Amino acid sequence: SPKSLTMDMVTDAALAIVHLLVTVTHCLVLTIIDIVKACLPIGVLPRKSIKGDICLITGSGSGLGRLMALEFAKHGCDIVLWDVNTAGNDETKKMLGSSGARVWSYTVDLSDRKDIAAKADLVKKEVGNIDILINNAGIVTGKKIFECPDELMEKTMAVNCMACLYTTKHFAKSMIDRNHGHIVTIASIAGKLGVAGLVDYCASKHGAVGFHESMSYELRILKADGVKTSLICPYYINTGMFDGVVTNAPLILPILDPKYAIECIMEAVLTNKENYFIPRFLYICTTFLALFPTKANSLMNNYFKIAETMDDFKGRQPVKH
Repeated sequence: SPKSLTMDMVTDAALAIVHLLVTVTHCLVLTIIDIVKACLPIGVLPRKSIKGDICLITGSGSGLGRLMALEFAKHGCDIVLWDVNTAGNDETKKMLGSSGARVWSYTVDLSDRKDIAAKADLVKKEVGNIDILINNAGIVTGKKIFECPDELMEKTMAVNCMACLYTTKHFAKSMIDRNHGHIVTIASIAGKLGVAGLVDYCASKHGAVGFHESMSYELRILKADGVKTSLICPYYINTGMFDGVVTNAPLILPILDPKYAIECIMEAVLTNKENYFIPRFLYICTTFLALFPTKANSLMNNYFKIAETMDDFKGRQPVKH
């Protein structure tokens, strides 16, 4: 009857509203918890053990990748080194000699999906399953879009973004099958906002962020709750890759010390933190970007002189192979 139909509609509407309110409340609670966690000093939250895990790090021949290899070895991991720079990789392996970790070193061109596939098969045969995958390899041209050769733009996209997809495709399946593992994407705050002079780099890092977020959702759908993910978005790090860049707000947006960046990365991995911005002021920046219009964001960019940070960029000198 019309009366019962109306009652059913009212009941359905009431249930939908209640469900919405419960969901919103849950979201607010999770947000508050995450804000509190983000404000806590490093080392306060309980940490998991990664002793005995096999950790593969791309871009391990220098900079942040080398430092991560040394740090993960300290925590009891065995290390798989991937880098296009054979000499740099060998040096990292030598530095790991006294760590007690088992170490495998592979020369891999991360801009070449066929080489990635071939070396992934070799790792599976010689090493076994990977427990922690760290997509760290990255390159930067530092050129404005009209000055950057097409092949360099393509290589930036290949190394910084596409390689993340291929390495995860090759190594994450065994993590899902075992419901154990951790996938770490070393992205950048450039994956959340745009910077003049870094058009290709920002595009590649936006792609890496999009990959990571989508991949994380796929893992949830697969109910692989034992496979954790961490997205790391730092400001400029003083590893040589961004030599020449400057900051116009050193108190809140400093050029990061590599050792501090490593501490933050380890905190994210060992506490299963899904998103980690370095420094913490970037949490405020990204919230501002999401809430305010483009013109307001441009005013903030002008205030911090973000567009001028790349004016004296030199970058790391090319390595001779």
